[in-house]
Amino acid sequence: MSDEMKNVAHEVPARLFISGKRKKPSVDMNKVVGSLDILFICLDTLRYDVAVKEEAEGGTPVLNQYGKWEKRQAPGNFTYPSHHSMFAGFLPCNFDAKSLADRELLFFPKAIGLGKNAPEGVYAFSGSTIMEGLEKDGYETWCVGGVSFFDKRSDLGSVFPSYFQKSFWNPSFGCPVKESTKNQVDFILKKIDSLEPEKKLFLYLNVDAIHYPNNFYLEGASFDSTESHGAALRYVDGALEQLFTHWKAIRGGAFVICCSDHGTCYGEDGCQFHGINHPAVNTVPYKHFFL
Repeated sequence: MSDEMKNVAHEVPARLFISGKRKKPSVDMNKVVGSLDILFICLDTLRYDVAVKEEAEGGTPVLNQYGKWEKRQAPGNFTYPSHHSMFAGFLPCNFDAKSLADRELLFFPKAIGLGKNAPEGVYAFSGSTIMEGLEKDGYETWCVGGVSFFDKRSDLGSVFPSYFQKSFWNPSFGCPVKESTKNQVDFILKKIDSLEPEKKLFLYLNVDAIHYPNNFYLEGASFDSTESHGAALRYVDGALEQLFTHWKAIRGGAFVICCSDHGTCYGEDGCQFHGINHPAVNTVPYKHFFL
């Protein structure tokens, strides 16, 4: 090992990773990778409190089929920093984690100061993103964008799409379009229908319907609120039913990661929007499951 690599290996205190102290994932990712498609759905801006309210009241019957939302810490307080973390393998962290070793890692970036050996059941990848690592293991990687950080209409909006072998966005996927999620799902189903069955796919979907504006999902609403936020989630849940049903029929199942990247404020403590640190922004829902 080079001196540079030795220095990297010691950036994180070794005592955090004493054998037996690392948290094992609830699913063995080494059995997932290579055998199943991986579908990463980001419900952009979804608040944890709204998600669990809709869950409890039966507003999201499709997502409810796949387990309860977990309460987690957002990787960042707006889309750009959050996705840099998630695409590097650092998904939303267990809310009650007390140290780095308490994180449930599904993906383990090699040679970044976390030690030489990946925790049991974690997929260790080389490269700067999980997509790059999966590509080396034979996956095709796609991105279907939503918010402007994925629209490829600017230099900044081209950064994340460039991490994928194929990236897609059109104006019908944008935040101001009430049918955006349905349009994204219809597009995905047409695309995967032509994909070779033996080719494994990692698909990232950025669902932006819950982002601003969302008032048009709540009848009579003229401004965005937690109520219209919940109505947008109910709309998204309905659209995901078609995605999940057809994915199983066309591709035979997948491992799904579904979470928010950050929440947002609607006036709590005088706070608005996101890009700030507030419990409503920093607390997100998360779940993973098999189709």
